[in-house]
Amino acid sequence: MTICVAVKVQDCIVFAADSTTSLQAALPDGTQVTVNTYDHANKLFNLKKGLPIAAMTAGMGNFGPSSISTVTKDFRALLGGDGSEYFIDPHNYTIEQVTRQARKFFFEERFAKLNPSPIGSFQYWIGGYSSGEDLGEIWRFQIDNGVCSEALCDAGKDVPSSLGWGGAPEAINRLVLGYSQELGKALVAGGISPQTLPQAIAEIGRYTQVELANPAMPTMDAIELAHFLAETTKQFVRFLPGSNTVGGSIDIATITKHENFKWVSRKHFYSPALNPLETNHA
Repeated sequence: MTICVAVKVQDCIVFAADSTTSLQAALPDGTQVTVNTYDHANKLFNLKKGLPIAAMTAGMGNFGPSSISTVTKDFRALLGGDGSEYFIDPHNYTIEQVTRQARKFFFEERFAKLNPSPIGSFQYWIGGYSSGEDLGEIWRFQIDNGVCSEALCDAGKDVPSSLGWGGAPEAINRLVLGYSQELGKALVAGGISPQTLPQAIAEIGRYTQVELANPAMPTMDAIELAHFLAETTKQFVRFLPGSNTVGGSIDIATITKHENFKWVSRKHFYSPALNPLETNHA
């Protein structure tokens, strides 16, 4: 499990993600159990060096023997390779184009060739600025039990601010939406018909939801909001029964029109002081 947070305001996009990954195994009856958890996975990436494009992932931590971090870096190399079908012109590209390329590579080139096909969910966000645009965009695709969605726009150029999250949503759902993700089941159990359930939940939301991301929010405040929501989820999950499915360091990056991709906080498995020319860690 994971927590991924995406904050979009007029000045920037902020991505934040935790670092925990779980090792799963199947019992003879098919039940999935957690064998171990590790707290140093990479889920946040600079997708194209020198350009304002970032990626973030939740769900499956690997495709076959390759971690999603490795698959992302394979894709990143193709984006910059002249002659590659995935090459993007650094002076003429769109975030939608990059997302569609990512979907093709991750699903058609890597996931679909696995045998047997993995069961589970995989989510991949791409955020950044298209060539010549003043405002950023956030796009996403996901794979659920072998079926891949089309590229979806979570926040377009015309959306001045947005707040999105994925992975382990319960804590942020309660805080921002004002209700648990189990609310629908509770309402049906209490007598609300499934046909009127969407209307009932929308009506509840009118009274309970809060707006935390303001279009005029400065970059530093957007960073602090993303960190607050990710850290809140981390601590919420920590005290729940069971293994910690969210944890480790909170990696944070900003994407802006002029400063491109900037790390705000990140972990290293090596000392930067001993590797001053290293650029390809994440």
